[in-house]
Amino acid sequence: MDRKALVVKDVSAAEFIAAYAAYLKRTDKIEIPSWADFVKTGVNRQLAPYDKDWLYIRAAALARKVYLRRHLGISALQKIYGGSKNYGTTPRHFVTGSGKIVRYLLAQLEKQGIVEVDTEEIEGGKHGGRRITKKGQQELDSIAKQISQAA
Repeated sequence: MDRKALVVKDVSAAEFIAAYAAYLKRTDKIEIPSWADFVKTGVNRQLAPYDKDWLYIRAAALARKVYLRRHLGISALQKIYGGSKNYGTTPRHFVTGSGKIVRYLLAQLEKQGIVEVDTEEIEGGKHGGRRITKKGQQELDSIAKQISQAA
């Protein structure tokens, strides 16, 4: 029986993010700042997140996004986590998510060696964004493998 290696793409996004967030919390890889209890995740939100572990969940989701798509920068990730802002009686408009949260979590993931700044050139001579490291890829793939074995 031929088995191919299981990777992050092969498991459900919700299951992977929940499992990786639990792993990050269990291993204390992400430092929780003092502002985490009070900060909103974007100007389109009215309140801070209710879940006390929201920062671990966002870090896991960021790591998964960078794994699946290279060259993602801060602006692209802000767009991913943005949404529509309610202006009352006037029409809604799209606003980006919080850049501070994205920058902070990417810095924490870089400190752990999971993501790194991408210096490789892409079309048009541009470069930048983030990419997953070899260590990060192994870590995320091992979480995906654990999820598939548990099911």
